[in-house]
Amino acid sequence: MTLIDWYVEGIDFGNCNCDWGCPCQFESLPSQGNCCGFEALEITRGHFGKTDLTGLRTAIIYAWPGPIFEGNGEMQVIIDERANAEQRKALETILHGGETQEATTHWWVFHAMSKTVHETLFKPIEFECDIEARAARVHIPGILESKGEPIRSPATGAFHRVRIDIPNGIEFEIAEIGSASTQATGKIRLDLMNSYGQFSRLRHSGTGVVHWSRSHPVRTRLAVEHGKLPIRFRGFLPIWLLQRTS
Repeated sequence: MTLIDWYVEGIDFGNCNCDWGCPCQFESLPSQGNCCGFEALEITRGHFGKTDLTGLRTAIIYAWPGPIFEGNGEMQVIIDERANAEQRKALETILHGGETQEATTHWWVFHAMSKTVHETLFKPIEFECDIEARAARVHIPGILESKGEPIRSPATGAFHRVRIDIPNGIEFEIAEIGSASTQATGKIRLDLMNSYGQFSRLRHSGTGVVHWSRSHPVRTRLAVEHGKLPIRFRGFLPIWLLQRTS
């Protein structure tokens, strides 16, 4: 079956109830035994067929009684109220795992593992996120409030920086990890305090995560050699490669 051509790239922030080093990212069991949280996304470039998705925001709230892979979860998609009818339908399809190869995005997995899929909401979504600074704020009136910040050393109080690199994952390539707190009061309630916060640049299509360095190998090599690698990508390359840009 031919899938509709789609692509979504943007700034992504999420918070779940796991400890800062979320075991789920390492194919282990969640810190508290169950999994609940949310993610918010601001699309910097995107389309679904001929429908432009650039500039829109989305959020997903989710919960499972155990690990995600055991299923029986629930989820709810929230879409930017500024989206028109075509954009709403497109984003709902993508975030429910539609027009996507099996198990190639975390959205597909979330939907497949959810016994209950609550009605999609269309709300204003206030979203601020600085990936490198590990700072974020999300406000969805009447639904959710969240804040992300850097991890602080318990010994010195200094900011601690750590990343997770998953070359063949279904969600991101590299994520900055921080601390986050979230309260949600809708169909799925959250009360998270200083737990796992994730800040990343997300790139998805119907075939899974789009790897920038793999899909643009010549551009990456030339940019590095000539010291013109865009700033937004410098945080996603190894130190030895970045040294060639200085």
